[in-house]
Amino acid sequence: MSVTPMIDRAPVLDIKNLRIEFRGKAETVVAIPDLSFSVKAGESYGLVGESGCGKSTTAMAIMGYLGNTGVIANGSIRFNGKELVGASAKELRSIRGRQIAMVYQDPMSALNPVKTIGAQLAEVPLLHLGATKQEAMAMAEAMLGDVRLPDPGDMLKRYPHQLSGGQQQRVVIAMALLAKPSLLLLDEPTTGLDVTVEAAVIDLIAELRQRYSTSLLFISHNLGLIAESCDRLGIMYSGEMVEEGTTGEVFRRPKHPYTRGLIDCIPDITGDKRSRTLAAIPGHIPLPSERPEGCLFAPRCASFAAGLCDRPGLALEPAAEDHLVRCARWQELSDPVQTLAPAASDLRPKATAISLSDVSKVYPIGYQKTVKANESVSFEAGKAEIVALVGESGCGKSTLARIVTGLDRATSGEIRMAGENIAELQARDRPRPLLQQIQMIFQNPDSTLNPSHSAAFSIRRSIKKFGIRKGKAEIEQRVRELLEMVRLSPAVADRKPNQLSGGQKQRIAIARAFAADPSLIVADEPVSALDVSVQAAVVTLLLDIQHDKHATMLFISHDLALVRHVADKVVVMYLGKIMEQGRVEEVFGEGAHPYTEALLSAIRSPHPDEAPRERIRLTGETPSPVNVPAGCRFSTRCHRKVGTICDTVPPPVRRMSETHEIACHIEAAELAARPSVLAPVGKA
Repeated sequence: MSVTPMIDRAPVLDIKNLRIEFRGKAETVVAIPDLSFSVKAGESYGLVGESGCGKSTTAMAIMGYLGNTGVIANGSIRFNGKELVGASAKELRSIRGRQIAMVYQDPMSALNPVKTIGAQLAEVPLLHLGATKQEAMAMAEAMLGDVRLPDPGDMLKRYPHQLSGGQQQRVVIAMALLAKPSLLLLDEPTTGLDVTVEAAVIDLIAELRQRYSTSLLFISHNLGLIAESCDRLGIMYSGEMVEEGTTGEVFRRPKHPYTRGLIDCIPDITGDKRSRTLAAIPGHIPLPSERPEGCLFAPRCASFAAGLCDRPGLALEPAAEDHLVRCARWQELSDPVQTLAPAASDLRPKATAISLSDVSKVYPIGYQKTVKANESVSFEAGKAEIVALVGESGCGKSTLARIVTGLDRATSGEIRMAGENIAELQARDRPRPLLQQIQMIFQNPDSTLNPSHSAAFSIRRSIKKFGIRKGKAEIEQRVRELLEMVRLSPAVADRKPNQLSGGQKQRIAIARAFAADPSLIVADEPVSALDVSVQAAVVTLLLDIQHDKHATMLFISHDLALVRHVADKVVVMYLGKIMEQGRVEEVFGEGAHPYTEALLSAIRSPHPDEAPRERIRLTGETPSPVNVPAGCRFSTRCHRKVGTICDTVPPPVRRMSETHEIACHIEAAELAARPSVLAPVGKA
C-alpha cells in the first residue's frame, strides 16, 4: 500500500458542495446532490462505489465534459486554487491535457483508429508545450519507453488495432502523462485487463506518479486495487460521500454499513466456498428520483432505525482522526462478522462427467500459416465438480469452451461425455439429449437476451425446445420456479432486457441455462462485468444452484481470488497448452508452475495489515500463437528459466501428486520445495 505522507499544502483539487443536474425538456435528474472532497499534492485518492453512484460523473465534471444537458447547479471545483465552475471553454482547454489529464476505462474510446500512435501522442506536446513536430515525436518515443512498451520507435508507426489491450492502455497513460500534468484522473483504468497486465499497469502508474509528482484521482470498484494504490479514499453512494479516510483506517475499521458490505463482497485467497459465503448487499442503488429521506443507504441497511436514519440533513462526522462517516448509528454498530458457509457435503467426484484427451484446435490463416488456439489439452471434470480454466487473454480458454458447447469443433483429440465423443460434433449435429446436457452462461448477458423480447422469452424457449414441461400453464409454472431459483420477482418475466440491471440480466441468463436441467454448465467470465456486490450475489447464487442440482461446471475466469473461492480444481493455460492442473488447494499452495506463480502474485489484497508478499513481474509480451516457441511456451517470459533447454525442448509433465501436474523443466523436488507466493515474504 502507498505510504506517501500527507502534505500540508493547498490541495491540488478541492471540491465543495458540488451539485450536478442533467436537465431535459420533461424532467431534471440530480446525479450528484452534494459532494465534497479534496486531493492533496502528490496524493493518490481513491473514489469507490457501485455503478451508478456518481464516480464517473464527478470525473467528467472536473474535466468539463458534462455535455449539453449536464449542469453544475451549485458548488465549487477548484484546481490549484483556480475555480473551474464557470470557466470559459478557452480556459478549460488550456488546463485539460496540460494540467489535468484523464485515463479512460476503454482505451479505444481515447484512441483514433485511423491515426498512428505517434501522430496521436505528438498532438499533446504540439498543442500544449509548443514543441516542433520533431521534438514532439522524440518526446512521444521517450514516453513510450517510460511506459515500458517494446520497440517504441516501431510502436509510433502502428495503429491502435495492432496493439493488445494492455498496450493500448499504456499508450493512453503515455498520452495523459506527456504534458506532465499536476492531476491524473483514472476511471477504472484496468477493467477488462488480465491480472498480470493489470499488475504491470498499476506498478507503472505508481512509478510514474513518483517520477512526475503527479496527484491521482483513482476511480474503481476493485477494493484490492484501491487498498494497495491509494493513500486516502472516499466511499460514494447515490451521489454523496458516505465515508472517507486514510486507506488503512477505512479498511481496518470501516464504520459505514455500506463500506462493510463492499468489503464483505470480496473473495479471500485464504478461504473458499466451504469456509465462507460471499455476503452480497441486498437491493440496489436508488434512482435519483427515488432517493429516500435521510440516509440514502437506508432501504438496503440491516441496521436501519425508523425515526433516526430517515431524518433529513444527515452529515459527515468525525469517527476518528482523518476518518469521516455519514451514518446516524455508526457508534452503536458492532464490528462486522464474517459470514461462514454452511458445512458443504462431500462432493468429490464419484464418476467422470466430461473427459478431454489431447484436444487441439488449429485455425488456418493465410498461405501455409496456422494459429494453434489449443494444443493437446487433457483434463477431466467429475460429476458435481467445478473446474476453473484460468490464464491470460489468448491462452485458449474460450476456444475450449466453444468446442465443448458445440459452437466450434476440435481439429483433433477426444471429448468424452455420456459415452460419446463430441470433440468434432458441432451443436447442429448433436442429438437433442446431448444439447440439453451442456448449457453455457456467457460473459455478457446481452448476448443471450433478445432486446425485442421479454426477459423470460429465452427461458420459455429453452423449456419448450427440450420438452421439459408441456402445455402453457406448466411452462409458465416452470418459468416462475426458475425465476424464484435465481431470486427474481415473477414481475421481471415480462420486462424487456433494457429495463433490467446487469445483475438481473445475468440472473436471467443463469435461469435460461438451468432451464434445460443440464448436467454440465460452461460459465465464461460470468461475473467479470458486474459490480463487486452484484458479483458476490451472482456467484453465491450460482454455487447454491450448482450444489443443489449437482451439475458439473467449467468456470472460466481471470479473477484468481474468485477462482480460489469457487473452484474444486484449477487448470492453468498459456498459449493453448496446460501449464498446471490440480486441486484448488494444490495450485494455490506450495510448488506451483512459474506462470501460475506470476498469476497468483498479481492478486491484490484489500487487507492493509497483511504482510508483504512476493511480487513477480513478467517482462515482455506473450509470443504470437502463429510462431510459438519450440520448447516451453512460457520460456520467453519465465523468471525461473533453467537454460537453453527451455527454449528448445518441450517440458515434461511432473506429477506432484495423484491430482497435481506441472509441465516444467524444473525438477519436481525443486518445484515442491518452493513456498507459495501467497505466503508472506520470508515465511514458508
